[in-house]
Amino acid sequence: MKKICLVYCHPNPSSLNAAIADAYERGALAGGHSVRRLNLYEMEYDPSVVFSGIGKQQALEPDLVAAQETIQWAEHVVFVFPTWWGSTPARLKGFFDRTFLEGWAYRYDDLKSLLPRKLLAGRSAHLLYTMNTPPLLFQLVIGDPVWRSLKLGTLGFVGLTPVRRTVFGPVKKSSERQRKQWLVAVEADGKRGK
Repeated sequence: MKKICLVYCHPNPSSLNAAIADAYERGALAGGHSVRRLNLYEMEYDPSVVFSGIGKQQALEPDLVAAQETIQWAEHVVFVFPTWWGSTPARLKGFFDRTFLEGWAYRYDDLKSLLPRKLLAGRSAHLLYTMNTPPLLFQLVIGDPVWRSLKLGTLGFVGLTPVRRTVFGPVKKSSERQRKQWLVAVEADGKRGK
């Protein structure tokens, strides 16, 4: 059984993303896994990095400290979010900017090191994201920058591997039947802890 951190990022509690997060959590609990859920739009934090006049970044808000503790506790981290303008929502990007800090998520051992030590190694991740563009078209035309940046530039950089993805779309043109099929598949992934 796995310890799973579920990071949910969508402002609308009646969205398909909310249903996806609920289905994953329901499946994971049915499979005997432990789940801790982070609802980013309910958490209180400034998604913008701010430095003081003396070059120090602002202190972490209590919700971000708790998020770090949850991620450290987890063996598997699942992210549920929409694709907006070919990228992640600003709130999710700000979560990474504020939470995945040097010294906590990664560390350079010396000035000669080209690559950092990956302090979150030993954890896997699964990206569950929606879009209104057909996923194959998104991949062929712009190369799915969401996948590439999160897999390589963020999660892989700090040691989360393997990173899986499941892309749902186009959402606006999907039928009720299609959405139900998506949710059944997500619940099955949750049950398996994937």
